[in-house]
Amino acid sequence: MNSYVYSFDAPGNPDRDLLGGKGAELARLVQLGLPVPPGFTVTTAACRQVLEQGCRPAGMAGDLAHHLALLEERTGLALGGVERPLLLAVRSGPASSMPGLMDTVLDIGLNDETVVALARVSGDERFAWDCYRRLVQMFGETVLGVPAASFAELTETLLADRGATGIPALGAEGLRELVERGKTLCEVVAGRSLPQDPRKQLDLAIDAVFASWQGERARLYRRRFGIPEHLGTAVNVQAMVFGNRGATSGSGVAFTRDPVTGELGDYGEYLTDAQGEDVVSGARTAVPLARLRDIDLPSYRQLRSIMCALEHHYRDLCDIEFTIEDGRLWILQTRVGKRSPAAAFRIAADLVEEGMITEDEALVRVTGDQLTQLMFPQLDERSAGRAVAVGLAASPGAAVGRVVLDGATAVALATRGEDVVLVRPETRADDVPGMVAARAVITARGGRTSHAAIVARGMGLPAVCGVEGLGIDMDTRRVSLNGQRLFAEGDVITVDGGSGKVHHGHHRTVPSDVTRWLDGEAVESPLVASVSRLLAHADRTRRVGVRANADSGRDIARALRYGAEGVGLVRTERMFLGDRRTYVERVLIDSDSEREAALRELTALQRESFAVLLAAADGRPVTIRLLDAPAHEFLPDLTDLAVRAESAAARGCPDESLQARLAAVRRHHEANPMTGLRGVRLAIVRPELVVAQATAAFEAAAELRERGRPFDLELMVPMVSSAAELSVVAASVARAAEDVAARRDRVPYRLGAMVETPRAAVTAARIAEVSDFLSLGTNDLTQLTWGLSRDDAERSILPRYLDEGLLRVSPFATIDQEGVGDLAACAVDGARSTRPSIPVGVCGEHAGDPASIGFLAGIGATYLSCSPFRVPVARLEAGRAAVLAEGCPPDRFDELDLPFLAAVG
Repeated sequence: MNSYVYSFDAPGNPDRDLLGGKGAELARLVQLGLPVPPGFTVTTAACRQVLEQGCRPAGMAGDLAHHLALLEERTGLALGGVERPLLLAVRSGPASSMPGLMDTVLDIGLNDETVVALARVSGDERFAWDCYRRLVQMFGETVLGVPAASFAELTETLLADRGATGIPALGAEGLRELVERGKTLCEVVAGRSLPQDPRKQLDLAIDAVFASWQGERARLYRRRFGIPEHLGTAVNVQAMVFGNRGATSGSGVAFTRDPVTGELGDYGEYLTDAQGEDVVSGARTAVPLARLRDIDLPSYRQLRSIMCALEHHYRDLCDIEFTIEDGRLWILQTRVGKRSPAAAFRIAADLVEEGMITEDEALVRVTGDQLTQLMFPQLDERSAGRAVAVGLAASPGAAVGRVVLDGATAVALATRGEDVVLVRPETRADDVPGMVAARAVITARGGRTSHAAIVARGMGLPAVCGVEGLGIDMDTRRVSLNGQRLFAEGDVITVDGGSGKVHHGHHRTVPSDVTRWLDGEAVESPLVASVSRLLAHADRTRRVGVRANADSGRDIARALRYGAEGVGLVRTERMFLGDRRTYVERVLIDSDSEREAALRELTALQRESFAVLLAAADGRPVTIRLLDAPAHEFLPDLTDLAVRAESAAARGCPDESLQARLAAVRRHHEANPMTGLRGVRLAIVRPELVVAQATAAFEAAAELRERGRPFDLELMVPMVSSAAELSVVAASVARAAEDVAARRDRVPYRLGAMVETPRAAVTAARIAEVSDFLSLGTNDLTQLTWGLSRDDAERSILPRYLDEGLLRVSPFATIDQEGVGDLAACAVDGARSTRPSIPVGVCGEHAGDPASIGFLAGIGATYLSCSPFRVPVARLEAGRAAVLAEGCPPDRFDELDLPFLAAVG
């Protein structure tokens, strides 16, 4: 490594991992010749060493001094200069954008002397003291740890003392007093104040950025989005440009397309006489970007030209922060912009139509998670009635929850299982934990480019911002609108981020346009057309099939409408719920004669059910899993039986029948039934159950054939651990097949095994010798590999593991590639070493998880089988996996939102 610090204009291709996302993009902007304030980046390597060793790396001090001198030479200004002072902005810059890191610190370099010099050089004393006021507050909050609420209270007190309506109404004298009160506040709360040495200010700000990587907010955000802990953050140091120099200055945020809908146009916001944090924080309500045309036409035209150039360079939606200083436009940063799920699909499809990207590139720019959000229900406005408050539709989606007014309360209630809606004046980095916990966000201030809107879109949270007149009283924990009580903390409200409306109470939802289209309705909209196009391309591209887990004709019909190519799992135990449980109970514990009657009834019941399933599939494969639930689920409650038997005996009239049932249930009682008499073991102990189920399946298929209907029947044996087990069950199935063939001709079928024990995975080569196909049951494979009961672990163990960072994500939600994934790969490789063309499916929950599908496709799965609702997601992700396996499209890897990288950008 040559240096720990790089200038924005350093030659070569910017390294995002080294320079962070913001630093790399600033370097690219300079290379493109755009007007960027000069500066330099302190690398992520420096951050990692500071975090690991507790001290800065050797050579970093010299690198900083060298690049600071270059910056002073380039600007003609000097840090701490009493003639022409150089002021600096310090910003964090990880490779993936993280709202949990330290906020920006502006105007570093001001002190009691240089503020006088700035007033003299600029000819505007008020401007100089406004900059100093910003430095004291931002440095106090982000570096010294003074609560933002303390500065807010201090400011409100001074404004009241002077009868001013807001900071813009204060003159130079009022701002000077605000600076002095702010410095005193820092001394009282933090025990130290703003250093007067500008170089000390810079060093402390850089150290604070590094330390913020390990802050609780940042750690929570990384856990939420699976960002690796070891990456560290870069620090960007940039010469200040000033949007707060009067009517000919200002700051704004521009998007090359609407980040909510994906439409082309002037999207963004602008504030006259303001700095960038005024726009992003939402502390002042900005005007739409289109108004810049009337305010400063030359700057508007230049900005529009730059927006067009950047979109064509990045070939994507760009998010641009800019400042105008006395009529001169500066670009502060750009990035591939966060967008709503609807905008993601619309923009990707439109860029293909415009010839800017290929369909492969479009496919990898959308995700299964985004498609899932588009399938969520939407608020039925007719049911909801009149809205009680309306703001800007900042992030789409509908959500219901209890009102909470601070992040800590949101986290506490969400931990108890409550759905909450976070309501804040505006959000800051401190609010990220609360946003992660919430179902939706509402803010009184800010627009569609505010912190709340951008973070909510990145998280997929519905958000309504800039609700004019919304007041939040933290003392009474009440919310008002234009002075009238609106609701109190704890009240249930419904938020519609797509319309910007807020409603009292819990209201009905309706299917989304995308779901209606998937269900066969004729829905014409740009969004539906975009989803249709990209799903069709995914189907053309993917190399893995998609089936559904379905237990009824209705489920199969929906799965087929959603694009399933068959049924990969029928859970027959679900056909014995409620009163039907007694069919299996009688087979297990009744006398021989009663057992025979129960088996006949069970066969008839299953034959009817299987006929419906095979008919609904209309010739597509249907994989019927033999009975899998633990035996105890079909038996009477042991304690209840014992109490009844003892009560009868105590009354002097013992019930022999009851005693016999109790003895039978006790024979089947197990300390750990989930690893006891179930699946293949039950099939071996009670082969008559296998014969009954197989006979029902063969007779159902024969009936269909006699009616001229097609079928494709597969039977699957669960919990297999050895080839010998499967052979025993295969013999029982074969007996049933021969019996039916003698009466109704032979029914073709395939017999397979579920791989859901570690032994089955490592001996799959042997099992494949006696199996027509295999299917990876990753739910139980995860339980048995980790030694965890899913239901118990998700309530007690996993939350702690996730909080402590022992796990980045639950292994039951996303496949554990190092453990369970290795076993799954071992099973696929082993099976195909014996039979190269043997189909190997996946029917666990992971088959519908966007973050797992790429891995499962990569190990060679033949098909994925998931719930009907997730079929479109599996189709999309399987297509993305195929494109990515061929090599990522050029120039886009750093910006891709890949689920298995958990990159939030």
